[in-house]
Amino acid sequence: MTIQEKITQLKQQKRAVILAHIYQRPEIQDIADFVGDSLDLSQKAASATADIIVFCGVDFMAETAKILSPTKKVLIPDLAATCPMAKMITVEALRKLKAQHPGAAVVCYVNTNADIKAESDICCTSRNAVSIVNSLAEQQIIFVPDKSLGAYVAGQVPEKKFIFWEGYCPTHHRILPDYIMSLKKLHPKAITTAHPECTSAVLALADFIGSTGAIQAYVHRSADKEFIIATEEGILYTLQKSDPEKIFYHATELAVCPNMKKNTLEKVLAVLENENNEIFVEENIAAKARISIQRMLGV
Repeated sequence: MTIQEKITQLKQQKRAVILAHIYQRPEIQDIADFVGDSLDLSQKAASATADIIVFCGVDFMAETAKILSPTKKVLIPDLAATCPMAKMITVEALRKLKAQHPGAAVVCYVNTNADIKAESDICCTSRNAVSIVNSLAEQQIIFVPDKSLGAYVAGQVPEKKFIFWEGYCPTHHRILPDYIMSLKKLHPKAITTAHPECTSAVLALADFIGSTGAIQAYVHRSADKEFIIATEEGILYTLQKSDPEKIFYHATELAVCPNMKKNTLEKVLAVLENENNEIFVEENIAAKARISIQRMLGV
């Protein structure tokens, strides 16, 4: 059997489901039961009926799945697949920020570990962040950890005051305005789409700003035929599969997340065979984090 056939057989034997983020390798996307952005994957994790969830993404995503499906066994192909942005904030730092702004609501990007979610009032994803902030009665918002997404949201909700943490996505910050401007000159008919984790200078050059899922939906319904894509390169495979007649130009070959690419077919097969690399979240943290995630899903 091929490795893909072995994975499919084990999935059936063990009642497992494979969830994969859009930034995953093409062969991972092809073997997955569902491919999506963070919001899509959170919703799928919450409704999962399988006994085992194999989460092909980074650690905070697998943690979210475990928090939402505590009775399921959640496995990650590579435990070293972590998120640099999520590591940029600590519980101690967030508690200090909360003490300095006692009347503020804490909105945490889903790209955080469980302990940060537990200290927050509500989570958000890049797709629903504006709606989440608009749903809050508080006029002062502590937004962690991504200052770029936070600045984008603040621009959409100018009536509220934001306190930002100095976190960012290294992959998206490698996309520079010069790259976009050069591509625009080379491809004047191309529409520029950008993820809100990009810098404000890059977003200012974009025709459309949205999450990976929102970019995919925008491209699919657009009558345009050429697109500049300013986000991690994994989305290009997804776009080319769904809209093969359209042309896509990646903003830069530097926009590759090395941690997302740590998951491989061999590692997926190994965790299905051995049921190792299981994700655990302390129940006292999980209970608090679950509230902030469920509040998000309820908006």
